Amino acid sequence: MSRQARIVIVGGGIMGAGLLYHLAAEGCSDVLLIEKGELTSGSTWHAAGQCPNLVGNYNLAKIHESSVSLYRELERLTGQAVGWHGCGSIRFALSQGDLDWFHYLEGIAANVGYHMEIIDVAKIRELNPFVDTAGVLAAAWTRDDGHADPSGLTQAMAIGARNRGARILRHNRVTGIRALPGGDWEVETEKGAITAEIVVNAAGCFARQVARMVGADLPISNIQHHYLVTDDIPELTERSVELPVTRDPWASSYLRQEQKSGLIGIYEAEGIAEAWQPEGLPPWESDSELFADDLERLMPWLGRAMERMPVFEHAGIKRIVNGAISHSSDGLPLLGPVAGLRNFWLCCGSSFGIAQGAGSGKYLAQWILHGDSEINMTGFDPRRFGVFADADYMKARGRQDYGLTYATLPPGEELPAARKLRTSPLYDRLAAQGCVHTETFGWERPKWFSTDGREEQYSFRHNNVFGLVGEECRGVRESVGILDLSGFAKYEVAGSDAEKLLDRLCANRIPRRGRIALTHFLSENGRINGEVTISRFDENAFYLLSAAGAELRDLDHLEQGVAPGEDVRIDNISERRGVLVLAGPKARDVLGRVTDAPLDNSAFPWLSVREIEIAGIPARALRVNYVGELGWELHPAMEHLPAIYDALMRAGASFGIGNFGLYAVNSLRLEKAYRGWGAELTNEINLLEADMARFIRFDKGDFRGREASLGQSENQYQLIYFSLDSGDADIQGGEPIFSGRRCVGVTTSGGYGHHVGMSLGFGYVPPALAVPGKGLTVEVLGQRRQATVLAEPAYDPANQRLRA
Repeated sequence: MSRQARIVIVGGGIMGAGLLYHLAAEGCSDVLLIEKGELTSGSTWHAAGQCPNLVGNYNLAKIHESSVSLYRELERLTGQAVGWHGCGSIRFALSQGDLDWFHYLEGIAANVGYHMEIIDVAKIRELNPFVDTAGVLAAAWTRDDGHADPSGLTQAMAIGARNRGARILRHNRVTGIRALPGGDWEVETEKGAITAEIVVNAAGCFARQVARMVGADLPISNIQHHYLVTDDIPELTERSVELPVTRDPWASSYLRQEQKSGLIGIYEAEGIAEAWQPEGLPPWESDSELFADDLERLMPWLGRAMERMPVFEHAGIKRIVNGAISHSSDGLPLLGPVAGLRNFWLCCGSSFGIAQGAGSGKYLAQWILHGDSEINMTGFDPRRFGVFADADYMKARGRQDYGLTYATLPPGEELPAARKLRTSPLYDRLAAQGCVHTETFGWERPKWFSTDGREEQYSFRHNNVFGLVGEECRGVRESVGILDLSGFAKYEVAGSDAEKLLDRLCANRIPRRGRIALTHFLSENGRINGEVTISRFDENAFYLLSAAGAELRDLDHLEQGVAPGEDVRIDNISERRGVLVLAGPKARDVLGRVTDAPLDNSAFPWLSVREIEIAGIPARALRVNYVGELGWELHPAMEHLPAIYDALMRAGASFGIGNFGLYAVNSLRLEKAYRGWGAELTNEINLLEADMARFIRFDKGDFRGREASLGQSENQYQLIYFSLDSGDADIQGGEPIFSGRRCVGVTTSGGYGHHVGMSLGFGYVPPALAVPGKGLTVEVLGQRRQATVLAEPAYDPANQRLRA
């Protein structure tokens, strides 16, 4: 057995095999996959093999499409039978909300490149003459997807990888993993130790045990999932064309033809059972394990499935499969680095592993080998979860995700499981004023304020809180608003080499003392890997802020950027300082009533920072905000937040001060054309493509990504900022942009600018089309709407309000 490999993959299910295949395809043959049993012997072998294209996340849709495209060709490429059934799929719409979602998915399909069509009841019956369409309005038909044999797919990718020089070691359990002083990993196995530069945890249901070997844990729950195979059904025996896979939200099930039998898979919404209770961790000896069936808890969904496909009802049951599926806490796979560790990656946590195995492997292989992926990986990065994602969180969120498999979740819908994990001291005070909170990285943050007791009726279109959000926006633009944004990620970086570190990591200049700078972390390829605001308090003391969801990711950038021997101290103080945003034309008047600090432009100009006292309480005051108004971010110790909030509310009463939330922030930042991290600013593009050239300073010396940025001869994409013609829905992100009949780009984010009265959005198109005044169209919920490229922000393009 070889004692060394550049990359070791732990786990031989479809996720591990998919990564192995694509690492080898990218030219990296020095890869060893270690499997404790046979390939597929965990959860892959018993999967139903579903391979749908239809998925509501734009980047996840690219993963699915990549998998499906490869699976169609694998048998030809490798000689291994994979049992591909390209029968297509239909999913029912039972409400107008379902139909709106289907129209949104049509746009994703147009951009990603798979066939999708919304069909009527007559076409449904043509495709599946055995289905009862009671209550069905329409269906989404994805013609070219289907299902396959999971074992065949895994073996085929293993063969393809071996053919390119990759190695597989079966029947050899990994027993420990430890970091070596030089930066490599020692992977201990039953057959000896292996040294690797990079380790990838692709252990499926065992992924948490493998993570614990390196002192980590993962937000994964292993959930029991049933599917049933019926006896042969005469009506199917007589058919020459296979039925499409049929997905029914009413029955929370998928129904399909399995040879001449029927197959029913149930995602029960209640009575959900975890595998291997109470901890949910499989014993190491578990191999090809199934659980006792429990049909009683599948009711009423099984009964509804039989009603939907009466042809199945009188057939006997040939086989019942009840196996474990791993669910991440938000339903998306874990693809990327583990926080705080160098070169330890994850490729696991996929509840649709067959559909996602190859595509996940493709894009993760790019990231591992080249430093970036060609798709936005932010939503899959395991560092989207922090220490708040404990065992109780995993159980609650995992069950919630499983039970919502066939639910249509409109934008903004708040889910109840595992909430109030990270709150500021203002949580209850704001809730008493009608605050509706939304969760980001465990933090509860104000979303909007129900001043009259109404509850939001979630929709893909303008809903019943549209007007209230407009009032919040007008309050900020015309008077003054206050917002608790304590969920920001916050770091103190100090030491004699702190500036050297930041200068090496950041594309922009490091600010001088008392000033603030917005800057970006780049990859070696010049792609955008992070965005931070740096405030400089002293020669060797810096205060950094970044997005709540980027807390661990940006901490890794900082900590892993420190060179040996450098004097740098990095302290994550995200939970020790609160943040209040005070913004609007009356902000100076309000703040001036509770502080003796001078606030005029000469003493406290835009983009400067001061230590001041507010109502006698020390706080860091940053003259900057994300809504484009005169204002400050106030950063006191977290425990002082209520006293400062109360003082500001009293002082602002005569000015009409009001609370506002993140719905309003999105509207206000769009009016100012402010880019969003994870939407406009991602690992897919560079600062030039994002129209952010002013934030890159080539003359300041060397920094990560400088050479790649200098060598950027022409942009592949260009960000555009545009307005839409009138309509009752706005950009969500992922909608296709058209020039004539040709799909030429994709939107990234959008919303309604309440002050300017315009629907606004961002997107990426070829540079030749990024021309101010250019007329394009964007498909929003099935309707082509005129889009006009704007040359400047819709509101205050000269930044006069910020500098007021």
